[in-house]
Amino acid sequence: APARHGYSGAGAAEFLHRSIVPTMHYQKSLPRLPVPKLEDTITRYLNAQKPLLNDDQFRKTEELAHAFEKGIGRELHEQLVAQDNQNKHTSYITGPWFDMYLKAREPVVLNFNAFMSFNPDPKSEYNDQLIRATNMTVSAIRFMKTFRAGYLEPEVFHLNPEKSDTEIFKKIIRFVPSSISWFGAYMVNAYPLDMSQYFRLFNSTRLPKLNKDELYTDEKAKHLLVLRNGNFYVFDVIDRDGNMLKPSEIQAHLKYILSDNSPAPAFPLGYLTSENRDTWALLRKNLLENGNEEALQKVDSAMFCLSLDDFPIKDFVHLSHTMLHGDAANRWYDKSFNLIIAKDGTAGINFEHSWGDGVAVLRFQNEIFKDSTKTPAISPQSQPASVDSSRAVQKLDFKLNDALKAGITKAKQTFDATVESLSLNLIRFQEGGKELLKQKKVSPDAVAQLAFQMAFLRQYDQTVATYESCSTAAFKHGRTETVRPASVHTKKCSEAFVKELSKHSTEELQKLIVECSKYHGRLTKEAAMGQGFDRHLFGLRYLASSKGLALPDFYQDQAYARLNHNIISTSTLVSPAVQLGGFGPVVSDGFGVGYQVHDDWIGCNVSSYPARNGKEFLQCIYKSLEDIFNVLKGKKIGS
Repeated sequence: APARHGYSGAGAAEFLHRSIVPTMHYQKSLPRLPVPKLEDTITRYLNAQKPLLNDDQFRKTEELAHAFEKGIGRELHEQLVAQDNQNKHTSYITGPWFDMYLKAREPVVLNFNAFMSFNPDPKSEYNDQLIRATNMTVSAIRFMKTFRAGYLEPEVFHLNPEKSDTEIFKKIIRFVPSSISWFGAYMVNAYPLDMSQYFRLFNSTRLPKLNKDELYTDEKAKHLLVLRNGNFYVFDVIDRDGNMLKPSEIQAHLKYILSDNSPAPAFPLGYLTSENRDTWALLRKNLLENGNEEALQKVDSAMFCLSLDDFPIKDFVHLSHTMLHGDAANRWYDKSFNLIIAKDGTAGINFEHSWGDGVAVLRFQNEIFKDSTKTPAISPQSQPASVDSSRAVQKLDFKLNDALKAGITKAKQTFDATVESLSLNLIRFQEGGKELLKQKKVSPDAVAQLAFQMAFLRQYDQTVATYESCSTAAFKHGRTETVRPASVHTKKCSEAFVKELSKHSTEELQKLIVECSKYHGRLTKEAAMGQGFDRHLFGLRYLASSKGLALPDFYQDQAYARLNHNIISTSTLVSPAVQLGGFGPVVSDGFGVGYQVHDDWIGCNVSSYPARNGKEFLQCIYKSLEDIFNVLKGKKIGS
C-alpha cells in the first residue's frame, strides 16, 4: 500500500489502496440476469405455497397457476423476454424494483431502512467519539476517492482464492479487455459482482415527491453534513483541487461541533424524513417556498450524513434501537446512509434501501472499518489543527412557518408512537455454529432457517410465509431474489420436533434435518443464479399494470397475497467489521430477523410490534437450535 503519512499534494494518503485491476473492469462483461422459464417459476411458486395451504386451498391455487401459465401469464412472459432483449444494458428487474421502492408511500424508517453496527475499535482508546468520528470520516472520504479514481479493488466472489485472489492473476486479467474480462475470472472460478450501485453511496439522497420519490446525486459537492443535538452543520472536506482536508482539520471542525452548546431546535427538521412520503413531499415543497432552498440543497448534496449522538450505548438492545431509528431529530433518513457515532464511540450505519442493497453497504463498512482501525488518520495523542472552525463550519438555519411547525410536531408524535410500539430483542446461542454444522455436513444457513420455522410452529402452531433475502449481484444490475425457507421439508421436520418427538429416533430426526439442508441449499443456489420465482412474478405483474391490463386472476388469489405477506422476514450477513444488523418487521404482525452464523455461535436480532411476542419467539428459536444441535451430536432430546 502507498505510504500514508504525508498528506502532501501527492495525495498518497487520499486512497485506501490502488488496485491494479480498475474498479469497473468487469462491469461491461457481467452476465445478464436470466428471465426464468415460466413453467419453472410456476413449479417453484407452487412448491412454496404447498406448506402454507390445506388441500382444498392448494387445489384452487394450482388451478389458477396453471391457467395463468397457459394464458395471460404466457403472453406477459413473452413480452417481458422481448423487452429484456431490447434492454441488454440492464436487468429486467431494475426498473420495476426501483419503482417499487420509490413509489412506496410508507415512511422509510422502520419500513425500509436497515442498520449494521460496527465492531468497536480493538484499541479501546480509539473509541473516543471525536477520534472515531474523525478516523471513520477520513476513511469514508478515502473510500469515495478510491472508488471515483477507479482504484478500489473490484468486488469479486472467489470460490478458489488460491488461484484467483493473487497478484499474478490480477496482473494478467487487467490486460484482458473489459468486454470479455468476466470470462477470464470465470475460468479460475471467480465471480465478479455488479458495482453499479456504488456511486449512490455518496452525495446522494432520496427526495420525497408526490406518488414517486426521486434519487438525487451531486458528485460535485465537497461538504459533509453533521447532525448533533438536532442541529445541522456543514463544512467542506474536499478542497478546490479535489484533495481531502487534513485529518487534523476535520478533527478540529468536529471538535468545534461537539463543543457547540446551541440549544436543540424547538422544531427539529429531521422528523420530516420519518413521515409518510406524500406528506413529506408537500412539507418539503413548503420548505422550499419558504426560503430554505439553499439549506436543503446542502443537506441533499452532502457527501453523507454524520450523526453524533450525545449518549453512550447501554447494551445490544439499546444499540439496535439507536441504529435502527434513534432520535429522528438527529437523523436524516433520506440520505443514502447516516454514519452514527454515539458518545462512547459506538458506531453504525443506517441506510436508505431504494438505491442499493446490503452488498455495497457491507463492502463500504468492511473497508472503512479496516482502514480506520489498521491505519487510523489520527491517534489519541493527535492535536486538532489550529484553524478557525467558526468560519469553516456553517450551521444551517431553517425558516419555519406555522404549517411547517405543525407538520414537524405531528411527525414527531407519529414517530414517537411507532417507536414506542417497536420491540427489539436478541440472543446469542453459544453451543455451536458453522464449524460443527459443516462437520456434520449440513448447511449453517439451512439450520438457522429451520430453527425459525420450528420456533414459529412451537409458538403459534402454524407455518407462515417466510422471506430470506439473497443477492443477485453476480449479474449486471442484479438486486435481490427471495429464498422461500418454509417448505414441505421444514414443515415435516418441525412437526416431528415440536409435536411428535416420541415417535422418532435420533437417526430419523437427523435424516429430516439433512433433507431440509439439501433442499434449502438448492433453493439458495437457484435464487443466487436468478432462478427464484418471486422477482419473475413481480416483473410480470408490473408489466401487466404498466400496460393498463386488468390484474390477472392469478394475482387476485388470496394465497398469492398471503405468500407475499411475509410474517417472518429474514436477512443474514457475517463480517469482521459488523457487530450486528437488523431491520423492522415488514408487516405489522411480523418479525424482522437479522441473524449471523459464526464459527462457534449464532446471533439473532428480532424486531416486532405488539401483534407478536419477539421475546418468546427468540426463546423458541433458542430451544429449536438446542434441539437441532443435540440431535446432530447424536443426543436424545426431551420435549
